[in-house]
Amino acid sequence: MAVVLRAVFGYCFLVFMVRIVGRRPGKQMSPFEFVLVFFMGGITLTPLIGQDRSLTNALIAIVSIATVHSLIAWFKQILPAFGRVVDGTPLVLLEKGKWHTRTLHSTHIPQEDVMAMARQEGLKTLDDIEYAILERSGEISIIAAQRNAS
Repeated sequence: MAVVLRAVFGYCFLVFMVRIVGRRPGKQMSPFEFVLVFFMGGITLTPLIGQDRSLTNALIAIVSIATVHSLIAWFKQILPAFGRVVDGTPLVLLEKGKWHTRTLHSTHIPQEDVMAMARQEGLKTLDDIEYAILERSGEISIIAAQRNAS
């Protein structure tokens, strides 16, 4: 039973830590951030197995993690508020040429990263962008400004 409790705690702790560390788009993660994510997983794995490295305990830990993950996915479907806590909500970074500096600061996303994503969409200036949104997945969506034909 202790293995199950350690596995459930480790899973919940990792989900919590990823939410605390913040959402950075996968394409924009630095090597340091990748190391941090993998290192946290490794640190959590060590106490799961502990001194007893039996196959039975390893399988119990894996099944425990899978079960908790499935329960969380189920709760997210039936309780949208729970889903917003676990996954977060989309955040507006740029709106009609105006930066949301508090959001940029709290998510640790520099304006240059948003503009790099805009350039990938073929947009070169702030006037070309209607919205830049940090999605729940960590990706930045760029919505082009509508131009009125004169």
